[in-house]
Amino acid sequence: MLFAILCDDKPGMQETRAAVRTDHLAHLNALGERLKFAGPFLGPDEKPVGSLIVVDTGSEGEARAIAEADPYAKAEIFESVTIRRWNWVINNPEG
Repeated sequence: MLFAILCDDKPGMQETRAAVRTDHLAHLNALGERLKFAGPFLGPDEKPVGSLIVVDTGSEGEARAIAEADPYAKAEIFESVTIRRWNWVINNPEG
């Protein structure tokens, strides 16, 4: 099952985000095939203001555990995190 993890940063977290980025990317890369895609939301100044992560897991609980283990979450960068079941219909490389 696919789950979209939608994260909005707290204001003023750009420095912290940059400092933790390497660990965040390592966390995502360690997900292997469970990670379908990920990337930052950008503000008007083209700087990150949040994240979108789509994972393939067996349950919402597993997706939540992935979100909670993210170094960005542990650094308290996120103001909010929403996890939603998602159906990839258009341009899904797996058909």
